[in-house]
Amino acid sequence: MSSRVCLPLSITLATDKRIGITPRLGPAELNCRNPLSFLTLSASSFASINYSPSMDVSLAAKAYSSASDNEAVTSGENDLLIVGPGVLGRLVAEKWREEHPGCQIFGQTMTADHHDELIQMGIKPTLKETKLSIKFPYVIFCAPPSRTEDYPADVREAALKWNAEGSFMFTSSSAPYDCHDNGPCDEDTPVVPIGTSPRTDVLLKAEKAALEYGGCVLRLAGLYCLYKADRGAHTYWLSKGTSDFGGDHIVNLIHYEDAASLAVLILKKKFRGRIFLGCDNHPVSRQQVMDLVNKSGKYSQKFKGFTGTSDPLGKKLNNSKTRAELGWEPKYRSFAEFLGVSE
Repeated sequence: MSSRVCLPLSITLATDKRIGITPRLGPAELNCRNPLSFLTLSASSFASINYSPSMDVSLAAKAYSSASDNEAVTSGENDLLIVGPGVLGRLVAEKWREEHPGCQIFGQTMTADHHDELIQMGIKPTLKETKLSIKFPYVIFCAPPSRTEDYPADVREAALKWNAEGSFMFTSSSAPYDCHDNGPCDEDTPVVPIGTSPRTDVLLKAEKAALEYGGCVLRLAGLYCLYKADRGAHTYWLSKGTSDFGGDHIVNLIHYEDAASLAVLILKKKFRGRIFLGCDNHPVSRQQVMDLVNKSGKYSQKFKGFTGTSDPLGKKLNNSKTRAELGWEPKYRSFAEFLGVSE
């Protein structure tokens, strides 16, 4: 009979000779609540490896992402599944944990590339193909359509992981609103018909899937923030110096933090089949955006200008109805306020 040892995973890696051991884990051994749980394993299950300081987190990520097709987890009443835990999803996780300390937050990804980062943030990563044995009371879909062949099907698949007790939300875009003359646009503005463009088609079909399952849709304006790197349309235009777009086109913005706070508030309300709009209520033209960037003095580069003259125009979003119903206000009331400059 083989000898048996009982060791915590992270401690087995830290040895005086900088040599560690890692378990060859099978599906059964991976059914633990977290990577630091004590496991009873046979000595023959271990292999020698060279130790590096990052291995504790890497091994934990492997343990989460390599789980069996029927990974055994349990779900609490405030647990949250984030499909697509990117910048927005991670901020949602942060704000959700503030509201619900002690809850479990899972992050579903296409690959294991960023699982180490998620674990360090307290998010339990799981791959899209992993079949979880339970459903979640709260599910938010934040993944973009760019990395999938069937976006609406992905939304339906996410909805099937919801137990219908809390909330399901799909984060969409304000693009489908049928307004292209720089005119006013709010929650009640009609959307473009299917067939208008591939971009709006995929969004509208994904929204339809979410609503059919009783979920809610949050249509968001253009997102921006400082998260590791500056994010937003302004960074793209700044990197180019000039743009062949038209500068008169109206754009609408919302800071990532404000989008996350709005999403969390809607999730907590447990609405069914509703559509909300997220924006800062300060529409600006492309040229005004870049004038503010240049004026701020925060960037070493300078934007020279837009050269286009025949672009379609935009829309002026107003989400006063969403704000009134939810009692929500953004932290950053305008892009100018975010930059610390006057308009």
